[in-house]
Amino acid sequence: MLWNLFVTFFKIGLFTIGGGYAMIPLIEREVVNNKAWITKDEFPDLLAISQSAPGVFAVNISIFIGYKLKRFWGSLICALGTTLPSIIIILLIAMFFRQYQDIEIVENVFKGIRPAVIALILTPTLRLAKQLQLNRFTVWVPLLTALLIYMLGVSPVWIIAFAIVLTVIYYIYKNRKR
Repeated sequence: MLWNLFVTFFKIGLFTIGGGYAMIPLIEREVVNNKAWITKDEFPDLLAISQSAPGVFAVNISIFIGYKLKRFWGSLICALGTTLPSIIIILLIAMFFRQYQDIEIVENVFKGIRPAVIALILTPTLRLAKQLQLNRFTVWVPLLTALLIYMLGVSPVWIIAFAIVLTVIYYIYKNRKR
């Protein structure tokens, strides 16, 4: 089982371009659909916990899945499986990139990867929105947040702080109404 965990997360780490969020569809397909290590209902909860925990998202979710299945050793093996491909790839790129960075084919490959990364990040975002049952009343929050960050350059830290203040005010108002 530990070897299976390592190979699964190594494969996910090896074939994911674009970081942790781009790994979401691969992780879901492998651990929910193919291996049934966690249920479809548990997956959004693991995503939320992994995003909330400090550290790299992809490593966090692999640790949580590994811990659920095989406790300490499962979490360690899954973390290694997730991070080892990135370490190897970065070392290889660092060794050879300077020699080949000005070659047009290399430049075009990196330009071509960008749209694929956007699609890999957008797919799980839309799937999660559907699972969370966002509707026309709640969808404005992430849209407004994205616009504030992108168009006005507002720091996400200020948006989170503002959201916390609004939430506290809302619950105070709601409780006083009762």
